[in-house]
Amino acid sequence: MPSRLDQVRAQMESKQPLMPITALLGMSLRSAEQGQAVIEYEAAERHANAMGTLHGGVLCTMADTAMGVAFYTALEENESLTTLELKINYLKPVWKGKLIASARVVKRGKTVGLMECDITDEEGQLVARASSTFMAITGEQAVNRIVPHHHPS
Repeated sequence: MPSRLDQVRAQMESKQPLMPITALLGMSLRSAEQGQAVIEYEAAERHANAMGTLHGGVLCTMADTAMGVAFYTALEENESLTTLELKINYLKPVWKGKLIASARVVKRGKTVGLMECDITDEEGQLVARASSTFMAITGEQAVNRIVPHHHPS
């Protein structure tokens, strides 16, 4: 059976969306390594808030997705995952342009993992920083869960 990292890379090479929410928002996986993932997104007016800047929920979704994929690459074959909590600091408004979310596993324990993600703009300026705690799920709870490489019909 391919490793979780191999599964993520195959998904990336297929050019198919990681999951329905990434298809809806137009996010794509740029790269994946063991315990790391990079997501790209082109900020657009259609995802603006009332002030005309990119809605913070889009940045939060981008960070959660990147951290989830990074954590997924650190899982065993019989494990799935869920986000336990997420914190994000918005550091700079965005109106449009390419954004890059770079996530990494800070520490993977037996059940819980600490994650970090920086979101930068095209000039490399920090737009947002997020941290999150993920839980690895095993046994009955992990069976039939939707994971990044699987899409329901």
